[in-house]
Parts: sequence; structure tokens; C-alpha cells
Amino acid sequence: MPSDEKEAVMRAFADGALDIIVATTVIEVGVDVPNASTMVVMDAERFGVSQLHQLRGRVGRGGVPGLCLLVTNAEVESVARQRVDAVASTLDGFELAQVDLELRREGNVLGRNQSGGKSSLRLLRVTTDGDLIVDARMAASLIIDDDPGFVQHPAIREALDRRLREVEVEFLVKS
Repeated sequence: MPSDEKEAVMRAFADGALDIIVATTVIEVGVDVPNASTMVVMDAERFGVSQLHQLRGRVGRGGVPGLCLLVTNAEVESVARQRVDAVASTLDGFELAQVDLELRREGNVLGRNQSGGKSSLRLLRVTTDGDLIVDARMAASLIIDDDPGFVQHPAIREALDRRLREVEVEFLVKS
């Protein structure tokens, strides 16, 4: 639909002139209708945890309870089904963010890439090793404060040099 037609439909829906709209998620941003009470998300497995949570939050904003049905054909053990099940199991956005991180992984936490998938961490997981990461950061801060040039810690200096060489090679390969 042309933009002006979409806006007219949304206004009619918001004003109560239309009881039902069928739309893609492109229109989701414009759904701020307090009396919107029900949403059906077809093929819910195609969406991420955050997007499903945001979609669900578009209904039940007014005095009427909201109902969001997540329809999926995803296999029970699949990651897609885990996303849908997670959203269906809680309204807690912080819990869903944790689930999303566990499912998508932390990505390249030491670089510039923000997407999940392949983690740049070789021996740790952000979701399960948070205490160890905090302890390591505190230990590293003490070493840096005491020995910023790593003169007393040659193994650390070599590891840093090796990591910096890896970063340079990655940069050259991408360029």
C-alpha cells in the first residue's frame, strides 16, 4: 500500500472505525492503539526474541487485556522454537535479553562486529562465565596499574603483541 493509504488505515484502526487489520511487521511501528487487544503472529519462528517481545507489547495497552498468539511450525528442539517458547514463557524483558544472548551468542566482544554467531571468546561464554570475567578484569587492572609496560610480565606482553598482530592481519584481510 502507498504510505498515505497505510496512514489512513492506521488512523481508522486507532479511531475504532476498523476492528481488524492484517499487516506485515512493517506496520508494527505504527500500532499504538490502546484498544488493540489481540495480535496473531504467523510464522513466529522467523522473528527474533526482541522483535516478538516488541510485537506482543503492542496489544493490551489500554483497559482491555491483551492476547498475542505466536503461531509456529518450528521443530521442537530448534533454536527458532526456543526463541518462540522463551517469549511465550515470560513477560520479563531482562530475562528475554538473557535468553537472546544465550541463543545468539555474544559475537565478537573484542572487535567491532555486533552480531552474534561466532564468538571471539575462545574459552569463555559471557552468559555463564560472568563472575570469572569480572575477576579477570580486576586482576588485569591491578597488573596494568602496577606494571603498565608489562616489564615484570613478559608472557602477558607477548600475548598482547600476538593479539595485536592478529587484529592487524584481520584488518588487512578485510581491506
